[in-house]
Amino acid sequence: MNDQANSYDIVIVGGGSAGIATAASLLIRRHWLNIAIVEPKEDHYYQPGWTMVGGGIFVSAETIRSEESVIPDGVTWLKDEVTTFDPDNNSVNLKSGGSARYKSLVVAPGLKLNLTAVDGLAETMGKNGVTSNYILDSAPYTWELVQKFHGGKAIFTQPPLPFKCAGAPQKAMYLSCSEWESKGILDDCDVEFCSAGPSLFGVADYIPPLMEYVERYNANLSFSHNLVAVDGERKVATFAVTDADGNKSRVEKEFDMLHVCPPQCALDFVANSPLAADNGFLAVDINTLQSTKYPNVFGAGDTIATLNAKTAAAARKQAVVVAENLLAEVDGNELMSLYEGYGSCPLTVTKGKIILAEFGYGGKIMSTFPSWMNNTFKATRRAWVLKADILPWVYWNYMLKGKEYFAGSTKKKEEH
Repeated sequence: MNDQANSYDIVIVGGGSAGIATAASLLIRRHWLNIAIVEPKEDHYYQPGWTMVGGGIFVSAETIRSEESVIPDGVTWLKDEVTTFDPDNNSVNLKSGGSARYKSLVVAPGLKLNLTAVDGLAETMGKNGVTSNYILDSAPYTWELVQKFHGGKAIFTQPPLPFKCAGAPQKAMYLSCSEWESKGILDDCDVEFCSAGPSLFGVADYIPPLMEYVERYNANLSFSHNLVAVDGERKVATFAVTDADGNKSRVEKEFDMLHVCPPQCALDFVANSPLAADNGFLAVDINTLQSTKYPNVFGAGDTIATLNAKTAAAARKQAVVVAENLLAEVDGNELMSLYEGYGSCPLTVTKGKIILAEFGYGGKIMSTFPSWMNNTFKATRRAWVLKADILPWVYWNYMLKGKEYFAGSTKKKEEH
């Protein structure tokens, strides 16, 4: 393999939301950069739309475009997989047997849905009443189950952190209940939200408005309930339960419908690399997004070991920070752009209304719009229009094109 032909200014690992947005942001700043994106998939997904597929609002096809169509002009697409990183030699090794050398590296391959962490889940996913909006092939099955449901036990699960989109597990519950309410069968539905966490939502300020809908739908909340096994044929879910005194037990719950948020973890080739943190995700400075181990390596998206909500909105902000700081590092300048943990979670509490949760590190509220446009603690029709009509368009036409409206980074204050 010709080293020169396979050497680039920047190699980006991953052609998802974070990888494409970062490439576009880099090229907006320096159009002459020689960039390669390593991505094996033929399709690119708008994953925030899968909740709406499961709620009967979108169809799957609306969330898919070809990967080729979103690769920025001038970027080389390496339709391959990274097997290992060799940061000491500024190189990534590829499944095809080749390698790609770089001056700077951006790691943005996403994370892994770890279905095998729940005994029996992989075998029954998409059948026997078991579904997940986190999986494209299963999201339409969620809507099918909701439509066919005429009463009985419906369980919605949430695993321990980290997982993508902090609100998605309960969004599935709200949209399902909204449909059952509209059909007049909600009183016949025994709805339960089983979360491995200690509370309904990680940012306390949003819990009161969410509880209004939990109570409206008469849903039962079971915290410290971690799904560990599913028997699809028997329709039994098993949970590891920790009580207030720390006592542990296992509890079986029968169901007619089970919506699962699968456990999630770092991809193996990241976790087993010299770039990984102790938890397997990419070790980065949580503000500059620079690797804590190699200065010419940066990370973005779901793969990084930061405490923000893992959302497309987070990736949109991170792409700008990575682009600016990577180029500063190349130029030998101080890294001035800061990521403050921003994430957005449009909580679809009922069909036609959304609570638009926006927050950063430490649960700090970070509203994009003034309160007269959107009350972040109230379900509004405006937020629904934003989620259903505006944000998909913004994603395809702005975020993936390097147009950074409402995505600017915070700048580090210079010391005098």
